[in-house]
Amino acid sequence: MGLCMDILKLPWILITGMVPLFFGIFMLIKAIASDLSAASTESCNPAVDPVEGEVLSNQRRKIYELPPVVLVHGVFGFGEGKMGHVSYFGGAEKKYERVFVPDLGSLTSIHDRARQLFYYLKGGQVDYGEEHSKACGHSRFGRVYKQGKYPEWDEDHPIHFVGHSAGAQTVRVLHQMLADKVCPFDLFLIEPENWKSIKAISPIQLCRLSMIFSDWMDISWLKSYYSFGFDHFNMSWRKVGLKGLFNCLMGKAGPFASGDWVLPDLTIQGSMEINQKLKTFPNTFYFSYATKRTRKINGVTTPAPIREINPWFYIQISEMCRWRYPTDVPLPYEGYRDEDWQDNDGELNTISMTHPHLPTEHPHSFVANDSELLLQPQPGIWYYKIIEAIHIQFVLNLDKAAVYDEVYDSIFECCRKLSKNKSSSL
Repeated sequence: MGLCMDILKLPWILITGMVPLFFGIFMLIKAIASDLSAASTESCNPAVDPVEGEVLSNQRRKIYELPPVVLVHGVFGFGEGKMGHVSYFGGAEKKYERVFVPDLGSLTSIHDRARQLFYYLKGGQVDYGEEHSKACGHSRFGRVYKQGKYPEWDEDHPIHFVGHSAGAQTVRVLHQMLADKVCPFDLFLIEPENWKSIKAISPIQLCRLSMIFSDWMDISWLKSYYSFGFDHFNMSWRKVGLKGLFNCLMGKAGPFASGDWVLPDLTIQGSMEINQKLKTFPNTFYFSYATKRTRKINGVTTPAPIREINPWFYIQISEMCRWRYPTDVPLPYEGYRDEDWQDNDGELNTISMTHPHLPTEHPHSFVANDSELLLQPQPGIWYYKIIEAIHIQFVLNLDKAAVYDEVYDSIFECCRKLSKNKSSSL
């Protein structure tokens, strides 16, 4: 019966799988066009006047005294150096004086992303850890960062981290790794009973195939624009040939075989497993902006009016509102209720964005307006605000509404205030 239902859903699955694929192609074309446009503009720019250059030098000196802000992208995201002159954060990096935007694996596991983030900042060759690498079947060492973006990072030289979506989880894992001295100095796509496996018939299967063929073909110019970040799995045709491609497609090799990629980390079970190891640190400030586009009508979760939402996201929000945990599978935790997980922003459940809930709830405080954040925030407490917005409203500059400026202005204002005290924040 279950298989018949999955087959009946095939048209919808194909649509939901193809839309992101075509959107990705559109973004790639946009990136190439922006590169060509920038190249023609730069060739026409005059040289900087020496006096102006000295003024700029003085300004840079003051900027370098500020703790930097690191914008960490989420799933399918990208950082500086990728996608031409297209900004993942929609140009938000221009709102603050000193900003880094690392390019991390867009689909790699939270563990691997956290390790990569550390070396991006400090410099050196990425070390994923001997035990982890053996268990997951990939190379221990990865990319080499000859010069870290902020090698002086330590207790006396703090950083403000701003994570979008899975970027926040990446930062929390890195924070815990540092505390433990480990570093050298969605619900519809995963099987509920086996949260590291992809459903046989689901939109994410198209993503899996795209990723495998992309890494296997290993086209250098294409990777210079966008990469899924799985180079350490050595899936290139030059290394594994046709046999390796077959093994990856059949789920016998690669990240989908070992479960060492990002989506399992974002399930309820995966997040609980990670949260069990993560602390909320007493000297760190935590601010969270959770998004939703749902409302309650007679106790039933429904999408916001369709006139207020992009039609594509309206469909996804509607699907997530109807989520029901399978009755033939043990519940992920004691006290689980479907209604707790139905408020969403078209990509993520709102409950997962406010503060760590499971397996134990961390200290938290709801914030009604931004002015409360700027009064006397205390470290070791998750301050969270719920905003009416869809998930991608704060990235890619596709639908930049007033809420975009409101959120980023608030974030950077908090960073400036904390910078005066040289405090670290997440």
